[in-house]
Amino acid sequence: MAAEAAPCLSIGFVGNPNCGKTTLFNAYTGANLKVANWPGVTVEKKEGRFQSHDHEYRLVDLPGAYSLTSYTMEEQVTRQFILSDEVDVILDVADASALERNLYLTLQLIELGKPVILALNMMDIVEKRGMEIDTHRLPEMLGIPVIPVSARRKTGLDILMHAAAHHKGKGEAMPLIHHHHSSESLSPLQDTSSTRHRHQHHKEFAMVYSDAVEDKIDLLIEELEKRYPQLPNPRWHALKLLENDPEITKAYPVDRPDILDRSYEADIINQKYDFIAEVIDEVLVNKERKAALTDKADALLTHQVWGLPIFLLIMALVFFFTFTVGDWLKGYFQLGLDFFSGAVLSGLEFLQVAPPLVSLLVDGIIAGVGGILTFLPNIVILFLALAFLEDSGYMARVAYIMDGVMGKLGLSGRSFIPMVLGFGCTVPAIMASRALESKRDRYKTMLITPFMSCSARLPIYVLFSQLFFSQYAMLAAYSMYLLGLVVAVLCALVMHLLDRSPDKAEHLTGSALLIEMPEYKAPSAHTIFIYVWEKVKDYLTKAGTTIFVASILMWFLLNFGPGGYTHDMSQTFGSLLGQGIVPFFAPIGLGFWQIVVALIAGISAKEVVVSSCAVLFSVSNVNAPAGMAALSQALGAIGFGPLNAYALMTFSLLYVPCAATLATIRKETDSWAWTGLTALFQIAVAWGVTFLVYNIGMSIL
Repeated sequence: MAAEAAPCLSIGFVGNPNCGKTTLFNAYTGANLKVANWPGVTVEKKEGRFQSHDHEYRLVDLPGAYSLTSYTMEEQVTRQFILSDEVDVILDVADASALERNLYLTLQLIELGKPVILALNMMDIVEKRGMEIDTHRLPEMLGIPVIPVSARRKTGLDILMHAAAHHKGKGEAMPLIHHHHSSESLSPLQDTSSTRHRHQHHKEFAMVYSDAVEDKIDLLIEELEKRYPQLPNPRWHALKLLENDPEITKAYPVDRPDILDRSYEADIINQKYDFIAEVIDEVLVNKERKAALTDKADALLTHQVWGLPIFLLIMALVFFFTFTVGDWLKGYFQLGLDFFSGAVLSGLEFLQVAPPLVSLLVDGIIAGVGGILTFLPNIVILFLALAFLEDSGYMARVAYIMDGVMGKLGLSGRSFIPMVLGFGCTVPAIMASRALESKRDRYKTMLITPFMSCSARLPIYVLFSQLFFSQYAMLAAYSMYLLGLVVAVLCALVMHLLDRSPDKAEHLTGSALLIEMPEYKAPSAHTIFIYVWEKVKDYLTKAGTTIFVASILMWFLLNFGPGGYTHDMSQTFGSLLGQGIVPFFAPIGLGFWQIVVALIAGISAKEVVVSSCAVLFSVSNVNAPAGMAALSQALGAIGFGPLNAYALMTFSLLYVPCAATLATIRKETDSWAWTGLTALFQIAVAWGVTFLVYNIGMSIL
């Protein structure tokens, strides 16, 4: 008889932002993870499964949270999941190099009464700083297993999962050794006038409060057990009632004004940090032995004056490598595309395929999709650089640097985090705006985030800057990223100045950014690989779907007209459509029907602007030297010069975001009206800024 299969163990990964939680999650799941949204909300849910030692594990990577007092959508989702019956074991991932800051969440998780395991991540950084953590004393004080791991080096992973499997169902604490012998050893904040308790708290709970607070907890537990006999963990609910937690107060009301005479949240927080200080004193050895490299680096990188120029310089270096290394690799892709295109053309001619079908395959599909694929090296280099900056801990500093600027614009410092993400892709950047507490901040951030130059626009910059600006191509492209940032800041400032809401001043209070500054570390090659692969996979998927379909539609628009199939492009549907809209684009230097059609097609995906140009001007490999020469000659023939190219790059930067971004805005706001307003706002800003750029350029030249 076959042995019964072991049940699947559900483990929730919880931790502060930047603690290495996702890196640890990826170390177990690799790229074999499922990404979706949590039911009813738009917060991303990452889930993976794997088997080890006859156990099947279901791992859920929860959004980063500093506490279980939920304010943001991510914190609410994390709290709801770990309170549900879905999770068997809570895996608390803590940055061991910043243990004092991470233990606050740990204490809150322990109080839930569910099995908790503390994974001390980044232990290699602790060792480099000359410090040690007493991993024998720490579990004695917390009452939970403590496992040292390194997600980057993939050490301690098997032991951690073994501990999770062994600890399932053990919600009760391990033996606690606190060395509290009398009330004299308690914190000076504690009220020692009443020391008669129903039980010995220090033997049962890791976190014990002052006598005054513990008395109130005991009384509330009695009330809760009477009113809600099936309530799990009444102690945690009693604490939440004392903290005046809105969700718990509404769900489990208790009419005891003599106990709940005020909010005790500040008392509970302070006493938690008192206990954390006690833990750190006992378990952290050589704490002051070596000054942290992070502090020295931050003195320069987060400097009030030099921080922003350094960020801009770093981004300039990113573009330097994106162009130099990317263009070198791009040459090999061009050779491959030339060979493939020529082979397909020769094969079709040999088979005597009808000319319209040959044109569709070679001039439409291969020219459109293939032209986009040749930009893949540039895209990979850009995402490699962004992943490196993110995993090293630098991007958190960028948000901190911009906190003061965002405050002057009437936005939270957190608003710059989605904007930074927008340099990669606007879709996750829009989704990241949900981390903002205020609806006003979320909507304003969603309105300006599409101005950040996403990677989909990079092929446009690369092509037209190399066509018209030769040795200054990199500077021309980089200026687009700066321009997008400037336009976003100016739009936010104008909206702030026009805001006449009566609660405007109140809204700005407390909007400063509170963010964990992670230790600088060498980025994980595994984490970077997964990040870049996911982005490349999305790019290839888009090339095989959206751009493929757009290339076919573009070919039909340029080869069919009211009279049917034609070789005269001026008689096609595309020409008629473009010429009808040319008057709108003429004042901004884009009064060419071919460019108008390419921009309209670019609403599906910004890369389609390039593939459309390839189809419009019948260039089989637009990125090859011969293809660029042919496109340059064709553009010159219609009077399209360097200033027009810069106007095209500017308009492409700022006008309507891609269809996927519009769909995301619709989903996040649940409003077609706001989505339409966003699209109109983007077009208006794009037209206005491009008008200024073109006409100022005309006056100078």
